[in-house]
Amino acid sequence: MEFFAISLLNGLSYGLLLFMLSSGLTLIFSMMGVLNFAHTSFYMLGAYFAYTISGVLGFWPALVIAPLLVGALGALFERYSLRRVHKFGHVPELLVTFGLSYLILELVQLVWGRATVPYGLPPQLQGPLFTLFGTQFPKSRSFIMLLALLMLLSVWLLLTRTRIGLVIQAALTHPETVEALGHNVPRVFMLVFGGGAALAALAGVIGGNTYVTEPAMAGAVGSIVFVVVVVGGMGSLAGAFLASLLIGVLQTFAVAIDQSLASGLQALGVAVTAATPGYDLLQLTVAQVAPILPYLLLVLILIFRPKGLLGKREG
Repeated sequence: MEFFAISLLNGLSYGLLLFMLSSGLTLIFSMMGVLNFAHTSFYMLGAYFAYTISGVLGFWPALVIAPLLVGALGALFERYSLRRVHKFGHVPELLVTFGLSYLILELVQLVWGRATVPYGLPPQLQGPLFTLFGTQFPKSRSFIMLLALLMLLSVWLLLTRTRIGLVIQAALTHPETVEALGHNVPRVFMLVFGGGAALAALAGVIGGNTYVTEPAMAGAVGSIVFVVVVVGGMGSLAGAFLASLLIGVLQTFAVAIDQSLASGLQALGVAVTAATPGYDLLQLTVAQVAPILPYLLLVLILIFRPKGLLGKREG
């Protein structure tokens, strides 16, 4: 029971961090049709900006300032770079965001170096929040869960209960009509892209001190974020939320299971001997194959449900 409860909480906290990171990418794709390869670079910038700002002003001001700065940079990139290549199709958009990701990586290494920076938790988030079955659950992971849920509620209210949200949704399907009504559609898209970058940076602010802040952090989560977006359904915020929780819990439980595949088959009554085909492969533990499980899920989703769990457009 202890193993299940703690693994479930850890999986939910990791999944909600994935959702914070993938939600901005989902919004950008659903509103603009742009698959932003530099999205996790904004996540990394959020962590590094927060590290620098927290050293001067403290963590709590950095929690607000860093996402705003990264959001502004994202909006400027959309205005002066991405918008210029948008008319040429998706391939130039992919290439320019791919180039931006490498540019940001090099700039980060020039400014902050190649080593891990000492971006630590503030005193208020250090230590356990509660003890369950003798195991402590840290305040930092609880804060991630709370902030992710508040962010989900805020984005949902913005898109469904405000005038700007209605304009954003209308600009997605009927941009000419929205422009005829006097709204600046390019500006709306610029704000959406900047908002998506800010959401990624917000994930970086709390993910950087909970886990690690280093130049490789963008690459470490880059592929898994795209898995979340595709599994959930391209452009579906609810799908991204569901896929994030599913992948977070799946991977966390798998990492915690130190049993071989052979022992699992034997528990099911299947005899496994040295003569069994693939015997060496069956000696791998579930924890060892945990990193490939999200990609296996991706393959299965693309085979049996190409639109994703809750998506409306093909992946």
